[in-house]
Amino acid sequence: MPVGCCHKADITVFSFHPVKTITSGEGGAITTNDEQIYRKLLKLRTIGITKNANELSQNPGTWYYEMQSLGTNARLTDIQAALGKSQLSKLQLFKERRKEIVKKYNEAFEKIPHLIIPYEENKNSSCFHLYVLQIDFEKISKPRQKVMQELKEKGIGTQVHYIPVNSQPYYTKNFGIYNPEHFSIANAYYQKALSLPLYPKMTDSDVDRVICAIKEL
Repeated sequence: MPVGCCHKADITVFSFHPVKTITSGEGGAITTNDEQIYRKLLKLRTIGITKNANELSQNPGTWYYEMQSLGTNARLTDIQAALGKSQLSKLQLFKERRKEIVKKYNEAFEKIPHLIIPYEENKNSSCFHLYVLQIDFEKISKPRQKVMQELKEKGIGTQVHYIPVNSQPYYTKNFGIYNPEHFSIANAYYQKALSLPLYPKMTDSDVDRVICAIKEL
């Protein structure tokens, strides 16, 4: 079942952050098959305001609107929406190029000791928006920060996706200090995670340069 059809959930949320498969610069979208939820979302995105004549307590004219609930200004701008719409026409191209890059990365890294390539359940339907390589930094005798700095000096940007939620101050302060042993898998993953460059405009030479830099490390 395609994501977004909402057959298994009341709503599905999409992010259009610049690192995602398609982007509108920022923002996102929500899809739903539930009419009641849809009507509520329309109000929530526009400061709780409605101009729907069927929902107004009075209707003195076409100019009239009512704030019926507390909401936020959570709309995409017209410029962001136009950018997102234009990217939809390139979606298949983006997906195919991302798969090509992931394939090159996997073939280069899968047999190297101390590296674990991303898990992929279905190679036909997967579409990576991040390529997170797991590196055993202890066994290569280099801390992650040192590795990131050396790659940066070679013109290769990296990032860590993501710091486990259970370690974030908001949760530890408001919900108690979590025992790390309760999240051993998440914490172990975090200790080794490093996201490599992955975007459709990467050339084959760009990809090869990243691969060579990782192998050198």
